[in-house]
Amino acid sequence: MKTKQPKACTHLLQRLRRLIETVNSQLSERFHFERVWARDRWHLTSRINRKILAHTVCCSLNHQMGWELLHFDTLVID
Repeated sequence: MKTKQPKACTHLLQRLRRLIETVNSQLSERFHFERVWARDRWHLTSRINRKILAHTVCCSLNHQMGWELLHFDTLVID
């Protein structure tokens, strides 16, 4: 069943979904987010927090350099 939504709302939701999917794929591919093996809750949360922090730092560095936020390849190449 389709709902009637304004075109601007649909466009915004598509952009937001694309951004979320990109971040999720980067966390799984580059930061191996799916492979967080820990024996207890403390180490699990610590490893997850470090991976999210590393992703945030890369986005921040790209923002400071004036590059696109989610293109981490430019950080390594230059």
